Amino acid sequence: MTTSVNNNTTITIKNPADGTIVGTTNYYGADTALEAVERARAKQPEWAATAVKERKKIMLRYHDLVLKHQKELLDIIQDENGKNRRAAFEEVLDNALTARHYAYRAEKLLSPDRAKVALPIATKTQVQHAPVGVVGIIAPWNYPLVLAISDAIPAIMVGNTVVLKPDSSTPLTSLRAAELLAEAGLPKDVLTVVPGSGREVGQALVNSVDYLMFTGSSDTGAKLASQAGERLIGFSGELGGKNPLIVTSDADVDKVVSGVRHACFSNTGQLCISIERIYVHRDVADKFIPAFVRCVEKMRIGPGHDWDIDMGSLISSDQADTVASFVEDAVSKGATVATGGKRLPDLGENFYAPTVLLNVPENARLHREEVFGPVVYIEVVDSHEEAIRRANDTEYGLNASVWGKPATAREIASQLEAGTVNINEGYAAGWSSIGAPMGGWKRSGVGRRHGDDGLLKFTEARTVAEQRIVPIAGPDGLAPEKWANLLTMALKYGRDVLR
Repeated sequence: MTTSVNNNTTITIKNPADGTIVGTTNYYGADTALEAVERARAKQPEWAATAVKERKKIMLRYHDLVLKHQKELLDIIQDENGKNRRAAFEEVLDNALTARHYAYRAEKLLSPDRAKVALPIATKTQVQHAPVGVVGIIAPWNYPLVLAISDAIPAIMVGNTVVLKPDSSTPLTSLRAAELLAEAGLPKDVLTVVPGSGREVGQALVNSVDYLMFTGSSDTGAKLASQAGERLIGFSGELGGKNPLIVTSDADVDKVVSGVRHACFSNTGQLCISIERIYVHRDVADKFIPAFVRCVEKMRIGPGHDWDIDMGSLISSDQADTVASFVEDAVSKGATVATGGKRLPDLGENFYAPTVLLNVPENARLHREEVFGPVVYIEVVDSHEEAIRRANDTEYGLNASVWGKPATAREIASQLEAGTVNINEGYAAGWSSIGAPMGGWKRSGVGRRHGDDGLLKFTEARTVAEQRIVPIAGPDGLAPEKWANLLTMALKYGRDVLR
């Protein structure tokens, strides 16, 4: 949590859960960001010339260092973010998995690919993948390790250099991770972390880098994408979500309520892919709703590093105010509070009770808008078709979840308009599938992280075609009409043979 900025030179970080001072760090302006980009650009050719096998060694050493310093990283993440320890552990796990995955996968992805050609044997074509140059990353506060360093890893493995602007509330995590990367052998200026404001440092990056990666709101993402488009540079963004969860008619309620709870309230609901709305089939609604409410009421909430705490604080009092205003608006328009719906001042000013709402009217703001807090509403539906229709009735399409028998859930999942769909899981199954792409449909984003796309998006494709034996235009001395007839015959033959 940002508490003070002195002459734009230093920033003090406080723990949002208990108000203690976590540390201070430099707070930079646009000039420093532009200098970092210049140094990164000067360094990039040398880094690109470094063998992929050497980059791999660095990332594997970093993987080991992340695990070695796990407790320290967990403490830093929690202390500057306020989340509970299990949510912090998800970040460490993702960071280590991402480093390992791309360390092993990059060499194959960056090797030239053979491409199909018009004249086999006569033409040899390869597709090469070159780094884009300097990648700028603008990271949010809610996952300060994953959405900063985990995004930087594939960009670095490709041969790019990276300038990273962490959120002003949570810069310490990425600064420490950058130190571990340096300890692993990453050369200076390959990754530079520049804490500062979005207005100054963020805009400096937008106006100077060769590719921009952003995680945050859809409105801000749209503006940044427009700016990137004006400069004709690549852009990738994971943006907002209003993620649905469907409980099917054949779901085993006793087995699913705990998992559904985690899907809704992990990281205090401050997770782009957490669940904010539940559609439960009428056949199981009378059993699911009271069981789910009881499960939520048993949650252990508070500050600290105890692994048994189920939910920590919100990031700031402003965020707590926002969550409270969403709930108050819904209640004033007829929603019923099944549990929660209040702040928890005895725990601290940034704590809000995990909240379950029923009978939320369509004119309530939280019916469609992203709350980004520990609030979920439940609607009862009469069929799976109705659940699918309601789930898809949104401008977002980031994540979805289906709970029930696998065959039923898979049929529903194939009809949901979302970048990831988890079956009998809230979000972690899709998130931890590092080899599969993850991102949003509709206003939930463009581009993908994870999977092959998560690395290749940081490259430019180069097609290199070598002509041999005979030119495409035909050999000298052969009449053009005869050459055309030969090519026509070859096309007819190749239709069924050369596929």
